[in-house]
Amino acid sequence: MKKQEDMKHSNLEIPVKRKDISSSSNNNNISSSQPDPEGFHQISRMRHDTDLDLDLSLGPRRISPAPATTLLRSHTILPATSHTGFTHEPTFHAGAAVIAPSLQSQEGHAAGPSRAPRSRRNPSNTPRNGKSETISPPFPWATNRRAMVHSLDILLSRNIEIITGAVQCKKCEKQYEMEFNLKKFDAIGKYIAENKSSMHDRAPNKWMNPILPTCKYCKQENSVKPLISEKKKSINWLFLLLGEMLGCCTLEQLKYFCKHTKNHRTGAKDRVLYLTYLGFCKQLDPNGPFDR
Repeated sequence: MKKQEDMKHSNLEIPVKRKDISSSSNNNNISSSQPDPEGFHQISRMRHDTDLDLDLSLGPRRISPAPATTLLRSHTILPATSHTGFTHEPTFHAGAAVIAPSLQSQEGHAAGPSRAPRSRRNPSNTPRNGKSETISPPFPWATNRRAMVHSLDILLSRNIEIITGAVQCKKCEKQYEMEFNLKKFDAIGKYIAENKSSMHDRAPNKWMNPILPTCKYCKQENSVKPLISEKKKSINWLFLLLGEMLGCCTLEQLKYFCKHTKNHRTGAKDRVLYLTYLGFCKQLDPNGPFDR
């Protein structure tokens, strides 16, 4: 009997303990479900610190800036500011640091002293060093000045009426002397006076491509060419003028005449040849209509 009562008593204690345990667990659940203000602030502060660390870790890397000598003066690098309010060091690309020295050397050349402007070169009308303006007259009708002949009045006063020169046939290659009378100048002067206004400072085709004389040996027409001296000071200018064969001269030979007669000598051959004809006619007849 006593054992049965003890068993009943123990059975009654077990539900009571279970009830206490369940009530204590309910109290714990209730207390845990209620918010703790102090714990909430700690959690939020930890989250804020974590976000701040993430922001700083995602920012640009801090690299020591390259030396100032490798930077281009034409580029200004401003400090970058992140959304967190912090100012970061300026960053540089390694490629720019390598290229910058070569660009800097180019800038140094560009920034150097500017070269003085070149003055325009004006051709001189005086002879070169070692050469005199006066020469020994190569012909009786020539003066002692380069590319200059006497006037008609002086030549006639000295009884010089026939002008001779050396020629060669292009076909039979015979060389001989040919002569022209000073009276041929009248026809040349008349042609210039009548056609000067229509020439427009250019030599006509008959001067540029002159019709050559007929060979007295082989009778070949348009075949006798003048023999022009390689030394410009010995050119028989008056002979070429009277035969209207100045067009057989090279451009350099025509420029030589214009140089020593104070004429403009730049431009195409037709322009320089035109000035040569007018210049020689002016020497023969200073009062004629041969001004430019």
